[in-house]
Amino acid sequence: MTRVVVVGTGLIGASIGLGLRRAGVTVVGVDRDPARAEHALARGALDAVAPGLPEAVSQADVVVVAVPVDAVADVVVAALDAGAATVTDVASVKAPIVAAVQAARPERAARFVAGHPMAGSEQDGPAGAHPDLFLAATWVLTPTEGTDPDAFRAVRSLVGTLGAEVVAVAPEHHDTLAAVVSHVPHLAAGTLMDVAAGGGEQHATMLRLAAGGFRDMTRIASGDPHIWPDICVANRDAIVAGLDEYLGALGAARDLVATGDRAGIRALLERARAARRSLPMGTGTDEALVEMRVPVPDRPGVLAEVTTLAGGLGINIADFEIAHSVEGGRGVLVMVVGESSRVGDLETALSERGYHPSHTRLA
Repeated sequence: MTRVVVVGTGLIGASIGLGLRRAGVTVVGVDRDPARAEHALARGALDAVAPGLPEAVSQADVVVVAVPVDAVADVVVAALDAGAATVTDVASVKAPIVAAVQAARPERAARFVAGHPMAGSEQDGPAGAHPDLFLAATWVLTPTEGTDPDAFRAVRSLVGTLGAEVVAVAPEHHDTLAAVVSHVPHLAAGTLMDVAAGGGEQHATMLRLAAGGFRDMTRIASGDPHIWPDICVANRDAIVAGLDEYLGALGAARDLVATGDRAGIRALLERARAARRSLPMGTGTDEALVEMRVPVPDRPGVLAEVTTLAGGLGINIADFEIAHSVEGGRGVLVMVVGESSRVGDLETALSERGYHPSHTRLA
């Protein structure tokens, strides 16, 4: 793969450009907003900006469409009409887009391989782009029975170049899964944040009491709200089904609390903990994982000290977060590392510096 065209140079498009250019691929950008395209060019995400699709796609191995959901199908059709060899997209809804392209261009739809990288950021636009955004992330591709094998291989190669892992599912199956793991959680986080912010005079006090759990659960509510109306409309059936299931589960949890069912509450939370700990961490290996918890004071240099110790011992941190204390001034650093790493050595080193670490093997 030597040349890729990216249509839409926001966060995802610019991150794709940065990752591909680092691998030696020439990337040409197309964007209806010239200022955004120039920003992506200045960030190093593009080698050049083209004035439009016809001028850009003739020599491209793959065209990546990274525009809002409601515009994807039209841009894909335009790219196919312009002679693109292979086209893919990055929208978080797949079935309506695939169906629209097949209906509009049945003779060319085989060269469209719909995709969705399961990665993102709370930052917007080229300013938030990063070449490692997709590293070890899951990238869903949704081929159909008519998909051209060469087109699928080309898109799969592009995804591999960016360091992501390909999962291939049917478009309809993707939309059902995405509703549960992406769309419903975003609506749930936004709704919870809206409830917390609606307390009037209590708002300031409530946010002062916001502990790590609340911040973790509402983090995604800080993302760009402008993309979500189109997503919710395009995937409404799957999202409504997911919301109904979630509402039913919340109702059951409410009943457990209302009736004082200690055993039921404990069983629910134990199931949830076990399921949460089984989530893959994107380490790229099959080794078991260990969760290390390190109580830390809220002072400059703590994070650097702990992570530098880990790095000096050759320990790769697969995931980490800081759970802040409600009272302020302290918190808990939570790190996930491979079980084969020198966990004991890291605990010893941390203890020698006055920390009190502990660890738990994750199922």
